[in-house]
Amino acid sequence: MIDEAMKKELESRLKRIKGQVDGIQAMVADERYCIDILTQITAVRRALEKVALKVMGSHMESCVSEAVRSHDGQKKIKELMNTIDHFVR
Repeated sequence: MIDEAMKKELESRLKRIKGQVDGIQAMVADERYCIDILTQITAVRRALEKVALKVMGSHMESCVSEAVRSHDGQKKIKELMNTIDHFVR
């Protein structure tokens, strides 16, 4: 579960990322130098990875830890491991 403070932080980060993506779109439209476009794409990917890691951390601190405490942790841990597997590919 994402708390209000985390929700605000994530929304702020995602708005910045959206602005970066809009900037990349403008760079493509303006036929900017390919390396500059790729540099911006790399920045967006890293920013999205940071958001994903924050969400994953929040999930582990709330949902997974609660499931472990209630002795139903194996299912949540397996789900998390599958998610991590997809994330790192």
